[in-house]
Amino acid sequence: MAERKPLADSLAVHDQVYEALRQAVITGRIAPGVGVSLRSLAAELGVSPMPVRDAVRRLVAERALAINPANKRLSVPSLTADRLEQLSLARLWIEPELAARAAPHADAALLKRLHELDAAVDDALRLGDVDAYMTANHDFHFALYARAEAEVLLAMAGGLWLQIGPFMRVVFGRVGADGLVADRHAEAMEALKAHDAEGARRAIAADLSEGMDKMRMAVEAGR
Repeated sequence: MAERKPLADSLAVHDQVYEALRQAVITGRIAPGVGVSLRSLAAELGVSPMPVRDAVRRLVAERALAINPANKRLSVPSLTADRLEQLSLARLWIEPELAARAAPHADAALLKRLHELDAAVDDALRLGDVDAYMTANHDFHFALYARAEAEVLLAMAGGLWLQIGPFMRVVFGRVGADGLVADRHAEAMEALKAHDAEGARRAIAADLSEGMDKMRMAVEAGR
């Protein structure tokens, strides 16, 4: 994980720790195959082990982390071809639907925010900044999905990104910025501007399909 500022003590410290670890998993700062301990996570976040233990329990239940029974170290579960295929199918069922449902609610404020986030994605790619790319790409998708007014689907999409995020980062490392420059964000924003639900659905579906194809190739290359 990248170095972070210690979390302030508060009544909500357990939630703060969970959100910090959740974001670290989604953006790939906890790398696949690298074991970490509760003690090291607690030290990095500047908290006692108890809220970290609670947060890890939640993330294990969400299949974002696994515990090695031999040494109690935590890691991101490995990504098999079969698991990747299931995640791909689930994402293609849920995320384009969220985009379609968001289209009727798209307004100038949302489009401005999406343009800012897409510019941040482009800047990160130009600079080869993995952390910034992962954060901006995630924020773009979920700023869009949040406008769908579909809490159940939104929660499901969040769970899928918890499982797939670390491997998106692996793909970035293997293919480099040049392999990731093609996305469908501009097409999605044009569809949203026109309140075109099916256009938004198609753009996000294509964006996901192209990204998951790169992940599939990375998994196959790593066998």
